[in-house]
Amino acid sequence: MEGEAAGASPDFHFYPMDLYDSEDRLHLFPEEPTRTGREVHAEMAGEPGGTAPGKAQRDLEEDVDELVPLSALGGAGEWGTELADGSAPHMEVLDHRLHGVQRDWRLGAEAEAGDRVCAGRGAAGSSRDLREAYRYAHGRASEEYECYVIPEEEDEDEDEDEAALVFCATCRAPVRAVEVSDEHREHEVTPLSKALESAKDEIHKNMFKLEKQIIEMENFANHLEEVFITVEENFGRQEQNFESHYNEILETLAQKYEEKIQALGEKKRAKLEALYGQLVSCGENLDTCKELMETIEEMCHEEKVDFIKDAVAMADRLGRFLNKETDVEIATQPDFEDQTLDFSDVEQLMGSINTIAAPSAPEINPQAPNSATGSSVRVCWSLYSDETVESYQLSYRPVQDSLPGKDHAEFTMTVKETYCSVTNLVPNTQYEFWVKAQNRAGPSPASEHAVYMTAPSPPIIKSKEIRSCEEAALICWESGNLNPVDSYTVELTQAETPEASGVTESVVGIPSCESLVQLQPRQTYTIYVRALNVGGPSARSEPMTVHTTGSCFPLNQHTCHPWLTLSEDGFTVMRREGKTPAKEPLPGNTQFTRCVAVMGNLIPIRGRHYWEVEVDERADYTVGVAFEDVPKQEDLGANCLSWCMRHRFASSRHKYEFLHNKTTPDIRITVSPRKIGVLLDYENSKLSFFNVDISQHLYTFSCQLHGFVHPCFSLEKPGCLRIRNGIAMPKHVTFY
Repeated sequence: MEGEAAGASPDFHFYPMDLYDSEDRLHLFPEEPTRTGREVHAEMAGEPGGTAPGKAQRDLEEDVDELVPLSALGGAGEWGTELADGSAPHMEVLDHRLHGVQRDWRLGAEAEAGDRVCAGRGAAGSSRDLREAYRYAHGRASEEYECYVIPEEEDEDEDEDEAALVFCATCRAPVRAVEVSDEHREHEVTPLSKALESAKDEIHKNMFKLEKQIIEMENFANHLEEVFITVEENFGRQEQNFESHYNEILETLAQKYEEKIQALGEKKRAKLEALYGQLVSCGENLDTCKELMETIEEMCHEEKVDFIKDAVAMADRLGRFLNKETDVEIATQPDFEDQTLDFSDVEQLMGSINTIAAPSAPEINPQAPNSATGSSVRVCWSLYSDETVESYQLSYRPVQDSLPGKDHAEFTMTVKETYCSVTNLVPNTQYEFWVKAQNRAGPSPASEHAVYMTAPSPPIIKSKEIRSCEEAALICWESGNLNPVDSYTVELTQAETPEASGVTESVVGIPSCESLVQLQPRQTYTIYVRALNVGGPSARSEPMTVHTTGSCFPLNQHTCHPWLTLSEDGFTVMRREGKTPAKEPLPGNTQFTRCVAVMGNLIPIRGRHYWEVEVDERADYTVGVAFEDVPKQEDLGANCLSWCMRHRFASSRHKYEFLHNKTTPDIRITVSPRKIGVLLDYENSKLSFFNVDISQHLYTFSCQLHGFVHPCFSLEKPGCLRIRNGIAMPKHVTFY
């Protein structure tokens, strides 16, 4: 197929896919309006409503001439003759042939790939084999072809039936709306879509609980595995120790046996040698006596003279022999002497089985992720030698840089296993740990010191500084820890009450103590914040509820003029009666000095923001917006960085001005507003004011908003302004 494709027209591209698949697939031929065979004949015959017959015929012939050599439909002359004769086949026939060509292309590719991959199976392999060969030939993933589902067209009748269904919470089943008045009259019924969303939320909550339970079970299984490994290692070392000592005892006994056998042989040989020497001496004496007796008998037969001569010599010889002492006692006794065996060294070896050397130093492990809480940490260590250990001594103390100025006392605890959970610790604090192994012989040397860190304390959300709009919310919090943390996580729960469980969304890796979170409009969210470090995440902060209905912002106390007072909730600005302070505020970049005003902290989101201000008809006030760097020693509207609406009341007359850069249009307002609506539109760069009570548009500025602006409120005389934010935009506001 690759060769055929290469030999085709350069404008032709072969795509191994179904020509009549879903709209997401790439079509082989350009899309054209579907026409019947009759319309084709009409065009070729030049009937009304069709194009010129000659041009239509030539165009069709050119299309056929291009397709014929590419698709192997037959000779170009055959089709050209049919078209020229006016007997062109119907489009259904052409469509059928194109289907055949497309099918032949696909089957040819599959067969070719099947020959390469499944050689020997035959041409009639299963469709699954063809698909496998097709994937192999074209290098495509199986999911692209097996998991592709052609979307089914929805029937209008099915939509109407679904719309007619409601969910009965009592029966826990969908029912038709017409049946509610009869069988399910007293049952609790909700719309099917709402019941579906509720079921999805319940499933998400259960999945979250199940994931949490799975994590707990995995941690417990890891704990059991550590205990199992520790027990197995300890008993293995004990078994090796016993075997070694018993082998040593057997070697000692064998050595003693050899020594005793050798000593007995030496004593036997000494006794035999002594008896043999005594026996030889007795034989010699006996031979001498026999010789003397024979000599004396011979002398007795001699003559007297000779006898007397020999007798004198014999008498001397007999005297010497008789005077010689003869040992007639046995040199050694034949009895076996009892040998006392000394087994003191064997007994010492037997006792040394329970008297072993002190173990070597353990190796403490580095801290594992998520192994700590705010007040505890789990410490693990290892002992890689074959020595027997009865217990461990774990010591720890705070790192000196963590808690300056405090006594860094050391604490020691005795444990049996190679791990320990140390409690009563300070949150977000580093501790150094070291461990010793001990047995009857004594403790081992200390291991190297390892630094572990406890998890942080829960952050504290600043409820008065939270800002929101319909699209997002800016969450601010305090760390609550002495030492810095690594990052923060914001958890969102879309619910009506803070007690709702489950997490809808999490924003992780936040480096600072604030985060701008994108939200859905007109919803209520419960927000939590966690702090993270190497020890793990902290517990959740106290929940905070955020509404995305309108824009909500607090007033900035740092910009407030000293003559103004903010209420406890931060939404009322007051200037009291009485003599003003003689001391003027010092010039600064944040606090207003000349204009008695205060700024609000609007969320920095480009879009549409709306808030309202309740005013006193007789008060002198100014309401508007300004950039953060607006000169604080100038009045609002007196520069190009502020836009405002100012009211002056004198001699029972109201004067309204819409000021920007000291200019105002000539506008007269007949109905004095008691509630002013302010619409800030970043997209269209407009600032509009409204009389909320009568839904009247007052004025609109066309602003050059190159950055974010802040709401501004000013009181030139005693009075008060009540800011109402976090409210939805009225319908009449949306037109501007």
